[in-house]
Amino acid sequence: MPLSAAGSLLLVATAAVAAEPRSIERANLDSTNRITASLRFGLNLSGKFTGTGGTSGGAGHYLDGYALADVRGAGPRTWNWGYDYASQLNASAPSSVDMHRYAAPGVAGENSGDVPTSTGFEVTYDYGLGVKEDWHDLRYGIEAAFNFMPVDFNSGGTYGNVWRDTYGYTPGTTPPPAPYAGGPQGPNFEINVPATSALVPGATFLAQQHFDANLWGFRLGPYLETPLSQKLSLHLSGGLAVGILDASANWKETLALPSPANPTSVSGGGNDTSVLWGYYFGLDAVYRFNPRWGADVGVQLQDLGTYGHNFGGRTAELDLSNSVFIQAGVSYSF
Repeated sequence: MPLSAAGSLLLVATAAVAAEPRSIERANLDSTNRITASLRFGLNLSGKFTGTGGTSGGAGHYLDGYALADVRGAGPRTWNWGYDYASQLNASAPSSVDMHRYAAPGVAGENSGDVPTSTGFEVTYDYGLGVKEDWHDLRYGIEAAFNFMPVDFNSGGTYGNVWRDTYGYTPGTTPPPAPYAGGPQGPNFEINVPATSALVPGATFLAQQHFDANLWGFRLGPYLETPLSQKLSLHLSGGLAVGILDASANWKETLALPSPANPTSVSGGGNDTSVLWGYYFGLDAVYRFNPRWGADVGVQLQDLGTYGHNFGGRTAELDLSNSVFIQAGVSYSF
């Protein structure tokens, strides 16, 4: 009898111990709501400015003007020209106007900038719709998230190899005062083409460009979550991603010619707000300390396309088509 009672007690104790993990697991499965607050680190972002030095149009575009064919075709004169500064007139020869361009190897009308690793935050809400107990307690539901991340990059540099192209005009005539911009239709004041070219020793061109933005993001889509153990599970999600980009940019370019000429500069900038649409995929590891609290570490791949806007004469582009986000946070289930 004592042996039988001891055996019965042992069986009860064993059943109680066996039931305890299942009760914790059951509590986890019965939590239909979970909120996760995470730090978010953005990788694989890139940006660039185009139109640096006004050279994006190719031949005939200069740091301080332009000289293009008019409606009459190529040469020997054109009225489709313009210049920026009075110092360009008669600088290297009588009855002439100088225009400047750079021709350093690797320097083009497009300047790329590295986007440093950005740090932001995200708040995620998961709502469980059900559990497939015959699929190893696979959970499924809907996920919604809000996130924020600052993004900025700089580009530019100092370049040598500045060339001067000199265009003559009819002696005894006077060009329109600077700044002047003629058109292809005319008739306007004419200059002679082609120009004579010469390297300007000691001349430099400085480009400074800065882009700064706040990216507000929203995600919505289904999720699947499968337990690997009593406390550890994998969380897979994907769906719609929306970004609101609040951006500003400024740029300055300076052409420094040898003394006694003074440096000439041009600058611009502006602000813009745009809505970007795309999609995301995410994979997280969720570790539960208890039925309520847990830790979440994961990675997201997101495509919001490429953003571009003209900020007062230069176009800034931000490539968000291959974004990678690493996140780590704390979750609460209820």
